[in-house]
Amino acid sequence: MPWGEFCIRLIMALTLGCFIGFERQLRQRLAGMRTNTLVSVGSALFVIMGMMTPGDSSPTRIAAQVASGIGFLGAGVIIRDGLSVRGLNTAATLWCSGAVGTLCGAGFKTQALVGTFAVLAANILLRPIAQRFLRRMDYATEGERHYRLIAVCRADDEQKMRALLMQMVTASSLRIDSLLSEDTDNPAKVEMSAKLVGMGNNHAAMEQLVSRLSLETGVSAVSWEIVGQEEI
Repeated sequence: MPWGEFCIRLIMALTLGCFIGFERQLRQRLAGMRTNTLVSVGSALFVIMGMMTPGDSSPTRIAAQVASGIGFLGAGVIIRDGLSVRGLNTAATLWCSGAVGTLCGAGFKTQALVGTFAVLAANILLRPIAQRFLRRMDYATEGERHYRLIAVCRADDEQKMRALLMQMVTASSLRIDSLLSEDTDNPAKVEMSAKLVGMGNNHAAMEQLVSRLSLETGVSAVSWEIVGQEEI
């Protein structure tokens, strides 16, 4: 492969990867402009190497290995946050950057350019549409939801835990329907059971309550669950 063609393919992979990563950088995602650019350039280099290697070489086989390898890289940006998972879109964007780089490395310049616009359109144009559908789904499932929070703490810290729970619930979108304390098999421990009520999805608020209570030294166990929902 002539040096001129090598440089053109590599520069194109760098430029298109930079375009894709710029959108991720604006949204302050974990994998931003540099990461997407490196993925695109690396994919192009692997494919170019396959095309330049004489003998038993197959660019399509190398491209398949690149695609599977980027999957491990994408797994690193996926984060579980309570009941939700973040980073799936960024991981998919990294995968697409690798595909664009593979096209550049194989010499399909026009197809790589069209693929870049497709990735940007999916991330930019489809975002408000997806958010609109999400808001409609939240409205359709909105109703009065009932939760139960259970915390096991030292008996001496019971009043403190009650006051802390009341303070946190007051500052949230939830309200306390009932709050009971029961003895456990350990005389030094008590189990607090709070029934909380809120409109719509309050999973994030429940996660915050559990996270805050778990920081207290007197709390040995804390959990929550959904116990019912009334549609409106």
